[in-house]
Amino acid sequence: MTPPSHLAYVPFISVENMMRLIHSIGIETMLRELADAIEHDFTRWPLFDKTPRVGSHSEVGVIELMPTSDGDLYGFKYVNGHPSNTKQGLQTVTAFGLLAQVSSGYPVLLSEMTVLTALRTAATSAMAARHLAPKGAKVMAVIGNGAQSEFQALAFKAVVGIEEVRLYDIDAAATAKCARNLAGSGLKVTPCQSSQEAMEGAQIVTTCTADKQYATILTDNMIGDGIHINAIGGDCPGKTELHRDILLRSDIFVEYPPQTRIEGEIQQMPEDYPVTELWQVINGEVQGRTSASQITLFDGVGFAIEDFSALKYVYQRALKTDHFQQLDMIADPDDPRDLFGMLHRAGDAA
Repeated sequence: MTPPSHLAYVPFISVENMMRLIHSIGIETMLRELADAIEHDFTRWPLFDKTPRVGSHSEVGVIELMPTSDGDLYGFKYVNGHPSNTKQGLQTVTAFGLLAQVSSGYPVLLSEMTVLTALRTAATSAMAARHLAPKGAKVMAVIGNGAQSEFQALAFKAVVGIEEVRLYDIDAAATAKCARNLAGSGLKVTPCQSSQEAMEGAQIVTTCTADKQYATILTDNMIGDGIHINAIGGDCPGKTELHRDILLRSDIFVEYPPQTRIEGEIQQMPEDYPVTELWQVINGEVQGRTSASQITLFDGVGFAIEDFSALKYVYQRALKTDHFQQLDMIADPDDPRDLFGMLHRAGDAA
């Protein structure tokens, strides 16, 4: 039997190799580079296929596919969100993704995306804040100290220049975990006993909770003038974190309105409630922050173009290293019209 040609093999980045790649680059460097890569693709926003993610919802969570293409490469991510998983010792979110050539349909990369999604979510948040947060912001409150919290803190340090994070979670063990993991990061870390205490002196607040329900993590009286809100918790239909009155006082920025209106904070609002698409701010078509007293809200739900950017980034980075392996994934018969013959000859060889 003729051995497979190089066309049969697809580079695969496992969790182990993803972690090796991150450490070889440096986590803060990677967060900065990811933020820049995502921002670059936002400048190309009109080129991309755009559709709300395809979700399969259940009482316990959601499983989703997130596809897009820029006409040259096609990418998708498989991702779940199951808030109760942690009670069983499981991750709330797991993911993997694929890139393929549009010209042939052949995959060029298969990658874990559980770790990569955490990085791209934080990088997107910080990239948005670069355009929306008050200038010179140094203190961020992080409400919800689960799996995403450390990534958010480090991204805002690396990209925005945050120097202090004030932490609160209804689970004190989660706050202790986050504080422990951020020790030695160069950030001042302040554990707090309430969300109100966490907000003291903060110019930015990140909410990243995962309960699959309508919730009020922030109330209107907690939000003073000039604050930037980064609302990125486990969004889905029926899941919110902010009191509706906060939305009424804020200028709201979103990734893709048809998806955010289903899953984001603005699901609380009428379907025609005005929002600004973040790519328009990045391209200079509309203004982001216009005054020191303005309340800006990034209603981030995660969009496929961000995953595309992250996959393309690690594809370009990893293939220059040995932090990947080759998987025999694509059938490669000598005659592309004779797939059965390849199978038949394999049986003879066996």
